[in-house]
Amino acid sequence: MALINPHINFNGNAEEAFNFYKSVFGGEFANITRFKDLSIPENPIAEHEANKIMHIALPIGKNVLMGNDVPERMGRVNENENRSKIAVSAESKEEADRIFTGLTDGGSIEVPMNESPWGSFFGMFRDKYGIEWMVDFDPKHKGTV
Repeated sequence: MALINPHINFNGNAEEAFNFYKSVFGGEFANITRFKDLSIPENPIAEHEANKIMHIALPIGKNVLMGNDVPERMGRVNENENRSKIAVSAESKEEADRIFTGLTDGGSIEVPMNESPWGSFFGMFRDKYGIEWMVDFDPKHKGTV
């Protein structure tokens, strides 16, 4: 079965956001590449963007959460837009609560964690970086969407 691995664009705070995500999900980064690592004379990187993230990857279970900073020359990411949400399927109610509580720190809750009308334990929010998440535990489908 194919895996879906979300990729998020940031306006210069990808590293901060991914350290936050790592503090909630645990694990280690599989990759961190900075723009300076790819600088060549034909494509120089602005000095103030040299340490920004070109690619970062955090394995979460069998999936990978990826992201990058968008270079200024490519425009800005609208952090208030209604982006697609990242859906997390927890393996237990306790795990769902822990992830929801961790990721909502500094964010805004749209739907508090609670029993849903469709029989799962569900919550929805925007984290402090503007990324929208849904956390779900469905006892009928442990760990699957």
